[in-house]
Amino acid sequence: MTQSYQITLLPGDGIGPEIMAVAVDILKVVGQQQNLTFDFTEALIGGAAIDAVENPLPQQTLDTCRQSDAVLLAAIGGYKWDALPRHLRPETGLLGLRAGLELFANLRPAQILPQLIDASSLKSEVVEGVDIMVVRELTGGVYFGEPKGVFSTETGEKRGVNTMAYTVAEIDRIGRVAFETAQKRGGKLCSVDKANVLEVSQLWRDRITALSSEYPDVELSHLYVDNAAMQLVRCPKQFDTIVTSNLFGDILSDIAAMLTGSIGMLPSASLGADGPGVFEPVHGSAPDIAGQDKANPLAQVLSVAMMLRYGLDQPTAAEKIESAVLTLLANGYRTGDIQSPGTTVLGCQAIGETLIQILNQG
Repeated sequence: MTQSYQITLLPGDGIGPEIMAVAVDILKVVGQQQNLTFDFTEALIGGAAIDAVENPLPQQTLDTCRQSDAVLLAAIGGYKWDALPRHLRPETGLLGLRAGLELFANLRPAQILPQLIDASSLKSEVVEGVDIMVVRELTGGVYFGEPKGVFSTETGEKRGVNTMAYTVAEIDRIGRVAFETAQKRGGKLCSVDKANVLEVSQLWRDRITALSSEYPDVELSHLYVDNAAMQLVRCPKQFDTIVTSNLFGDILSDIAAMLTGSIGMLPSASLGADGPGVFEPVHGSAPDIAGQDKANPLAQVLSVAMMLRYGLDQPTAAEKIESAVLTLLANGYRTGDIQSPGTTVLGCQAIGETLIQILNQG
């Protein structure tokens, strides 16, 4: 029996449309093989939306996303919009999308693929076997806390303010996602905070510790964020699953990503309690190479796999895509950002065509 899904596509800016085109082609092929059909609706976000309607997240886009089964996002932003006021910046559209869909949990894997181990800037013996999942709280903390803004003091001096705030409910719900994720992986969870100087972090640590009694099969540890950043570079294999706040997760997930050698290889999933999730690569829009067929589409393709697994409950289809990517790399095909001696460099479109050939052979 054929299953049908409504998918909202948000190509965004820069290389976004190029990598999205590859991802959609891959999804269509796997869908045919697995008796899945997809009804795609494309919508505006980020700089493209600003140019079209002077709003980084049009209401129509948010409504379309809410009515879909899953949202596939490519990339947003670019130098063109950097000087705009904060409320008109592309990133404001992304934050609005997360808040509007109530996506409080961001899952960002960082796994060393054997074929790319030499691409890492760290020694192979340090990164070999690394397989980390960062669970980042996504709709609270300093990015959303109030008050915030730039204010004038009594003396007329300007003062910038941002508020880092979490409720017990916000901590508990991301904590449960993290414990359940750890249960499905290696059974180890490291909670990262700054409880030695931040009261909000002390509450975070207290709640995560209290939750641990409900998950006796998960080994819980705690690290301050500065030490965690150091440990990710010193000995990344000690980590299995990491849970942390919005700001700390933003930073640590990028550090974890670079252990793999290229941020262009990593997908992510943003999930809520119900409703559609958003699946996107962790890299940016790379406006300097947009339109040149140089973009690496593999993170976008792997985001499709995460969408199939976490958003649509189609793990077999997800595994076919992940296997095809591994085969492509094992056969020596690369984009420019991950090339190494003896490999064949292909453009964005050719990578997609080669993946389709591999899928059809399987």
